[in-house]
Amino acid sequence: MPPVILAVADVVDGQLTRLSTEVATLARGLAAEAGGVAVGLVVAASPDAAAAELAGYVGRVISVAQPAMADTVPAPFVLAEVRRLVDEGAGVIVAGATTDGRDVLGALVAFTGFGYLANADAVAWADGAPVMTSTVLGGKAVVRSTSSTAGTAITVRAAAITADAAAVPGTVEQRAPATGPAVPAAVVRERVAEAGAQVSLEEARIVVVGGRGVGGPEGFDLVGDVADALGGVVGASRAAVDAGWIPYARQVGQTGRIVKPALYLGLGVSGAMQHRVGMQRSETIVCVNRDPDAPMAEIADLFVVADLFEVGPALAAEVRARKGA
Repeated sequence: MPPVILAVADVVDGQLTRLSTEVATLARGLAAEAGGVAVGLVVAASPDAAAAELAGYVGRVISVAQPAMADTVPAPFVLAEVRRLVDEGAGVIVAGATTDGRDVLGALVAFTGFGYLANADAVAWADGAPVMTSTVLGGKAVVRSTSSTAGTAITVRAAAITADAAAVPGTVEQRAPATGPAVPAAVVRERVAEAGAQVSLEEARIVVVGGRGVGGPEGFDLVGDVADALGGVVGASRAAVDAGWIPYARQVGQTGRIVKPALYLGLGVSGAMQHRVGMQRSETIVCVNRDPDAPMAEIADLFVVADLFEVGPALAAEVRARKGA
């Protein structure tokens, strides 16, 4: 029987995440290598828009409208639908390495005994099974792993795969939800929106990152001003987060957010390996640092040796002037 590769989508505020399109692209590629079938799964209170978008990446999408997810954490309900599809023959389950993705696949492994391959940078099909490639030890080593079990669950790092739409859009199949959550679902009592987080780091096309060189929390006023001028989102290095200058939610790196923007602008970021692992796939990398020997110089498309407190305000002013012209 041809293997069935299931891509589990993440839906945020009714919208499909970019990571979900990357996961779907991977699932489609694996299915082609294995001579199998790729299937997408969208479970949400209002899944129609996300399911229609996901159908641009896989041939068949199962859409489940679950109204209870409007006020509960999603993982228990998504898990119930994944288990139903496993019972129908899905043998490889792929999801993003997000909080919900890890919750769903971690519980799935506990229930089914599937093998678990975590934080994949790439996955290929070889000898009848998926083989994962992943970086470890802060990017200092690369490992290849596979599973000897009948089924395999795989989480994929953000920005590891380049999303690529299918040549022919797929179809959407609407299903009634399973009888209930696979495990008890926690009720959401309150939602708090982080200031400046209208666009997530993972979804942003422009990310402006402050490092140790900004000197303190007041330095992020400049980072924010440059980001505002460019229409970007503020990020931070681990050093800045550990110093308490900015919340952890803004951290870019292996232990923070993995980003792949069209433009990464680093201000005072030296470029420790764990940070580079989280942003080195950015399309264009520009850095400003007074140290010409900073590690970021090795990967930057443009490395400016200068004082960020001189370059930053001038850059923001010039961008705003050109926008107003």
